[in-house]
This record gives sequence, structure tokens and C-alpha cells, in this order.
Amino acid sequence: MSRFLPAALCLLSVSAGLPAASYRYLHTIAIGGEGGWDYISVDAPTHRLFVSHATKVFIVDTRTDQVTGEIADTPGVHGVAVDPRSGHLFTSNGREDRVSIVDGTTLQTLGKVATGPNPDTILFEPGHGEIYAFNGRGASITVIDAAAGTVTATLPLDGKPEFAIADKAAGRVYVNLEDKNEIAALDTARHAVAARWPIAPGEAATGLDFDAAHHRLFAGCDNHRLIVLDSTDGHFVADVPAGAGIDGVGFDPGTGLAFTANGQDGTVTVVHEDTPDKFTVVQTLVTEPYARTIAVDPVSHKLYLPTAKVEMKDEGGKTRRQIASGSFKVLVYELVP
Repeated sequence: MSRFLPAALCLLSVSAGLPAASYRYLHTIAIGGEGGWDYISVDAPTHRLFVSHATKVFIVDTRTDQVTGEIADTPGVHGVAVDPRSGHLFTSNGREDRVSIVDGTTLQTLGKVATGPNPDTILFEPGHGEIYAFNGRGASITVIDAAAGTVTATLPLDGKPEFAIADKAAGRVYVNLEDKNEIAALDTARHAVAARWPIAPGEAATGLDFDAAHHRLFAGCDNHRLIVLDSTDGHFVADVPAGAGIDGVGFDPGTGLAFTANGQDGTVTVVHEDTPDKFTVVQTLVTEPYARTIAVDPVSHKLYLPTAKVEMKDEGGKTRRQIASGSFKVLVYELVP
């Protein structure tokens, strides 16, 4: 891994006629505590940022970028899904094979639902009012009725699920199958896999996002690529060069920009959607090493990336990485006006 770098930015290239999209460091949200982290997500209607961290989820007000609360008792939490009808929050607790149901106002846990092994990414499917918890080690999906808090289906997958995204208009959910180099398209009415699409030349995709207006899926791949597929039939659209150590991917429909969080490089690759079939890298934003997941606020257009200081510790002659106590934080970047 590279050494930690100062927050700065470097504009790589802007094609003629394109907007000079450029991001710069704004500030840091200090969180502290112990342990690792995974997904970070924005709920734009309520101006909340959800930051998963070890056994808690921290809530940040995106208007002030101040921590306003936390959800406790979420062992190995990966992500958060929001039911906008009830306001309830659902957390995927990877270390206890459960999903917590949380009151979105009081942040108190109302109950827990058993899932398959290691629930990882999680989302709310608006067409049927269901929560999809994607079980990493279980190679399956636990589908939960968001209103009743009960399991309605368990869907096996021939592959390890990573990030997923819902498409209400098409009645589908799309999920990366990391070990198969595919995206699976799920029929939400039948709770079944409707199609599987190769992402070649991409490999081991993790992050995924979606341009609903133009039916474009963005898959961030382990071999330094952002692969774009058509969500209607899965055909290949584009292969965009990106950085090393991609985990999270984001898309901002208001600016037409897609992002890959490159944790190994300590950068974000910023890609402009020139047309639905043409994509151009317009910036490499220097962040910090290990800043590997990302959230985009579609209202303010700010980027949020969690990271921490990682130290090398000797244990019995073996060296391993360890997160420095109290160093966890969220880096915030703004679009240059």
C-alpha cells in the first residue's frame, strides 16, 4: 500500500466541450472508536449519512456534516437500508447472521431477523416493500417483508454476492457475483434470477451503481476497470480505466458523474457520462489509502469516503495490519463551483 497522502486533487483530462468537473477536499468528520468499516450511504430525503463501523452505525446530518446519533448492537455491520414508508432502518450484521430493525427516529432496535451466513450489502426494494439482505458466505439472499419484519423468501445464488442496486421501474434488483465475474438480474415479483450477464473484461466486481434514466449499470472491478452494462439486456457498453483496490462505486444523476473509490491507490476515479454510450475519465481525486467505499449525496453533490490510519503490528514474528485506535474518520469532498 502507498503511504498516507494529503487530501488534494489532480485533474487528469477533460475532453473538449465537457464540463470541467473537479472535486476538492472540504473537511473531515472525526468518528474515532475501534474496529473496521464497510459501506457508507446517503438517504437524501432525510439528509442522513449512514456510516457502518464495527458494531455501530453512526448517523451524520449531511447539511452540517455533524454526527447526530448512533445505532448500537450491530456486530460486524456492513450496511443500512431505509424503508421510506415507515422510516425504519435495517442493518446487515455480518458477525451474527441477522438483520436489525431499527426505529429511524429513536434509533432503538425493535427486533432482529435471522438471515443466511454473513449478511453483507442490504437494500430496500420499493416495488414490493421488501428488504434484500445479500449473504456473502451463504451465497444467498434473505428477503424480508419490511412492514411485517418476517422472511418472505430465501433465494440461493450460484456465486458470492457483493453490492446490489434496485430498479423499481423494471421490477429488478441487480447484484454483482464477485467470484463469477457476472451481474445477476433478479425478478422481484418471482424472487428468482432472471438473467446473468458477464462483465468481461472486468473481473471480481464489488461496487455497483445505476443510471436509471439511461439504463446503465456501473460495476467497479478488481482489475482496475469500471465496466458499464445496459440494464435492459446486459449487453456491454464501455470499459473505463480506473484505479487499484476498487470497492465502492457511486453515480450522481445530477452531474452525470460516476466514481470508483480506489482504496489501494488512495484515489477516486471520476468519470463523466458524455452520452449513454461514451464515458470519459475527467479527474483523479487524491484521497487517502484505505478509503475504499464511497457515498454520493445527490443534493449537495458531496462525496463521502470512510478511512482510518492502518499500522503494521508484529505478532510473534508475523506482521499484520491493524487499525489505529481512534483514527476512524470520513473524508468529505465538494464539487468545485
